[in-house]
Order: sequence, then structure tokens, then C-alpha cells
Amino acid sequence: MKFALCNEVLQPLSFDEQCALAAKLGYDGLEVAPFTLAEDPMRITDAQAMQFERIAQDHGMRIFGLHWLLVAPAGLSIVSADKAVRDRTVAVMLRLVELCALMGGHYLVHGSPKQRSVQPGTSREAALERARDCFAQVAVAARDRSLAYCIEPLAARETDLINTVAEAAAIVDAIASPGLKTMIDCSAAGQSEAQPVDSLMAQWMPTGHIAHVQVNDPNRRGPGQGEMRFAPIMRALLQMQAMGHYEGIVAVEPFDYVPDGPGCAAHSIGYLKGIMEGLDGHG
Repeated sequence: MKFALCNEVLQPLSFDEQCALAAKLGYDGLEVAPFTLAEDPMRITDAQAMQFERIAQDHGMRIFGLHWLLVAPAGLSIVSADKAVRDRTVAVMLRLVELCALMGGHYLVHGSPKQRSVQPGTSREAALERARDCFAQVAVAARDRSLAYCIEPLAARETDLINTVAEAAAIVDAIASPGLKTMIDCSAAGQSEAQPVDSLMAQWMPTGHIAHVQVNDPNRRGPGQGEMRFAPIMRALLQMQAMGHYEGIVAVEPFDYVPDGPGCAAHSIGYLKGIMEGLDGHG
């Protein structure tokens, strides 16, 4: 099983320093938030994107994928009533697909709650229709580059649109493109789903909808820093892998860094690898 660290955890270190530290801690690669690489990610050139991949490789690391996609530039929305805003947003999403491929990544995680929340005066149905249209356009580009563009279900405290795996999977089914998938974020699932995360994995991974997993506690800290039990989750992941239902990465994505970013990153990987050692040979 490969573990990624979401690189914003190690800000304000340079990307080279992030790769060096993550490698020393035992991570296999990084999951990159584009806004950490440039104030405006749309100004990242093809050559710069490929250089980021080389920097990671120099440290024995990989860039597995991208997340936090629509933080910058400002003013983006996949649900805006203004078509010009949606078109601009899709253009950003399409460029991020290109950048992900250039960096050697395999997936993109579309969370971006503020950029998809239902706007005043707009019905939820209209917002969903606009979001589906945006996802459909990006799914084609992701498919053509053999990438998975993942719709991330988020907790209701983050957004009022697409809160469960079932809701995200309905969009995936409607668009029916191999480039569009969904994923499981443990923190969000712990707040929004009616069943435990391991049961959620057992239900959805065999369907082929799930292309990625992020591990974090519902308290927004790293795995092992809250009440969520991750041994059943890691056991379910191993079982799904053994059955050929999951080939993705496990990415550590805390939001509240205790005691700090590097300390949280170190605790998380140690905790997860300890679980893996405990499960080794025990099914």
C-alpha cells in the first residue's frame, strides 16, 4: 500500500524541502494542492510542472495526484448562474488535468466546497445540473490522459452539495465516463454517512466508483489523533486490494496540525504503518 502526504501540511517549506522531509518520514509521495506551487496555478508552465515531478523523483518520491483544485485563482464556481464564470472554472479544471498528467499524477480530487455550494436564489437541482455539466466536460479530458477525476463528498458543514458517496456516485453514473470517479474522505464520511467507513468501502469499492481514499479524523486532525478507529479501515482497504477492487493511494490529509505540520505528518505515518504491521499476516 502506498501512502501520500498532502503537501500543504508542510508549508511553508519549499517543494524540494517538502519532498525531502516526507521521504524521511516514510511517505511514498505527495498529493499536491496547486495553490502551494504558485499564487495562480494557471501560470505554471509545462516545463515547471515536469520540473516538480523531477524534484520529487530526486527524493525517491512521486506526485500521486492533485487536490484542493479551485482555491486559486479567485472567483471560481461550478454552480454559478453566470455561464462565463462556469466556463472560466472549467478552463481551470481542464488545465489542472493537464498539469496533473505532466507531473506524473494519476488522479485529481475535486473538493472545493465554496466553489460548489448552492448560491442564494438558486435551487439545488439547478446547482447539480450545472455541476454535472462541468464534471462531464472535465471527465473527457481526464479519460484521454488515463486519469481519474474524483468528485469528493464533503460534510454538510463544508458545503450543501454532494455530501455522500451515493450522491457523488449518481453523478458518476449519469456521466458514465472512465475519467470520472468518486472517493472516500474519512473525516467527511465520519460525519455524513450512516455507516462506518470500513462498511462504506466494502459497499462501494466493488462497484468501481472509488478511485481514491484520504485518511483523517472527523475532528480534522490526522489519523490516530481522534476517536475514529483506523484499523478496521486499513483492514478493509487490504481486503479490497486483495480482491482487485482498489488500486489507489491512501493520502494523509489533516486540517488541524497537532503539534504542527511536520509533527502531525510524522505521527500519522507512524500510526498508519503501525496498524499495517499489526495487520500483516492476520488478514
